Amino acid sequence: MSAAISDVSIQTGRRVLPAGACDAHCHIFGPFDRFPLPDDRSFTPPEAPEAALRRLHDRLGFDRAVIVHSQGHGRDHRPLLDALAAGRGRYRGVAVLGSDVSAEEVGRLDVAGVCGVRFNFLAHLGGAPAPQRMQAVLALVRPFDWHVAIHVTGADLMRYADLIAAIEARVVIDHMARPDLSQNLGACREILFRLLDSGRVWVKLSGADRISLAGAPYHDVVPFARSLAEHAPERVLWGSDWPHVNISGPMPGDAALVDLVAEIAPSDSLRQRLLVENPAELFGFDTPPR
Repeated sequence: MSAAISDVSIQTGRRVLPAGACDAHCHIFGPFDRFPLPDDRSFTPPEAPEAALRRLHDRLGFDRAVIVHSQGHGRDHRPLLDALAAGRGRYRGVAVLGSDVSAEEVGRLDVAGVCGVRFNFLAHLGGAPAPQRMQAVLALVRPFDWHVAIHVTGADLMRYADLIAAIEARVVIDHMARPDLSQNLGACREILFRLLDSGRVWVKLSGADRISLAGAPYHDVVPFARSLAEHAPERVLWGSDWPHVNISGPMPGDAALVDLVAEIAPSDSLRQRLLVENPAELFGFDTPPR
């Protein structure tokens, strides 16, 4: 089993974040003595409990976060529910559901602070969901007005663009759709622009370490990320993707990722939208006064 996350990788960023700043994409795993990993998990994550996430956010200056349930815990949402209770309003959650989930269970998750459901289209996470399963889940969460998170690569974004556009809910594209920076980005950017222009789609400007070809400090990701932020400043979000599971390169520094925000969103007003106003609107946080 992978080693637990330690404070060694948690550094203090050079940037001062605005009040109410939200890490809109992070995960937790464990603690494993209370929430053991299931046999049907798609990968084995490190132990990274809510207490470690809280320490990270306190050091970096995040007041809020959206915890995305991971397939490392299979369909067991107990770690997420425990974190939401511990956060006392600091967190919102995103679930990963099967079509066999009951409306009562969705209601219980909603009361606890879950506000979205995620669909993974990546092969190592099970591949694209069956259309019937996806429609069944969407029907279950529709009465609760949850958003729909889509985890897809740039190539599959083009394949599934019409499916995404047809979703009758607010949609969030994770990690800028993970484009291949070695390819012409025009087609991927055009589709994202079109989806953003619908008024119902948001994009997370996260995962720079997954997308970058140059490595830290990931400057090669900035032009693409900034183009999205400038095109639809009212519908972009940012997330750390902590604790950075399933990566093939060096472990990214969280403070370095935060510092990259100033390059993606160079003005105070754009950072305020990216980190505070947009997540408050989408996830239901109160917006602090300027």
